[in-house]
Amino acid sequence: MTCVVPARPVLKWAGGKTQLLPQILERLPARIETFFEPFVGGAAVFFALAAEGRFQRAVLADRNPDLVAVYRALQADAEAVIDELSQMRHSEAEYYRIRELSPRRLAQRAARVIYLNKTGYNGLYRVNRSGQFNVPFGRYKKPNICDAENLRAAARVLEGVEIVEADFEEVCARARPGDAVYLDPPYVPLSKTANFTAYARHPFGPSEHQRLARAFAELERRRVAAVLSNSDTPETRALYRGFRAKKVQVSRAINSRPTARGPIDELLVVAERLKRPRSRAS
Repeated sequence: MTCVVPARPVLKWAGGKTQLLPQILERLPARIETFFEPFVGGAAVFFALAAEGRFQRAVLADRNPDLVAVYRALQADAEAVIDELSQMRHSEAEYYRIRELSPRRLAQRAARVIYLNKTGYNGLYRVNRSGQFNVPFGRYKKPNICDAENLRAAARVLEGVEIVEADFEEVCARARPGDAVYLDPPYVPLSKTANFTAYARHPFGPSEHQRLARAFAELERRRVAAVLSNSDTPETRALYRGFRAKKVQVSRAINSRPTARGPIDELLVVAERLKRPRSRAS
């Protein structure tokens, strides 16, 4: 009897949701017609929902072309990605050589991203203003560069999934009642000196967070099930005032500053308005 191993995230991603999966999953419907994930990242929620068979269709999206390339490549030809990764070796010289490459073939692009993700400093993804990856070499002893079993499992789950490079607002506009949306944007910074928004060439600052809050409210108006994650800050609470929000504590291991790693507070927001108490008649 063949045992099919459930797919896990193929990338380590800042703000990954593995720790919060039980709390996120319980806030999403048991049966979903189309699941949308406009900030796909490591896709932990998508893989968990797929393992439970909770959606009929799925749309994964992001503005990061390198990230989109990984999922498209696995969907198209996982064996080609595995072959490319199998030829890559773990060394500082090899890391910087691969970092400087700009491959055109989809499998090569995907393998490069996976390799840099597994061997770069603390699993960070960061680009400069020119869109060039600029994370230094990590200090891992034996990173699992090519997890062929999981890459094949991910490819099976990605069959038939729509994978697009698109803005979150465009993706959210497609959702209808019966669908579900999980939103995991670049977080509102915890301080004025913190900056976790430059993981792609497209900045995600205050105006984008305001636009996201409007899109979230529109999902609620259209009766689309939606859950959103963000940092627990006064700004975030103001943006989602009136919605059901729960503070949750998570431990973060991916950060450019070692002192910033460890337990932090985040918010889980559900597209459900709080009921306001009726005012007493005078």
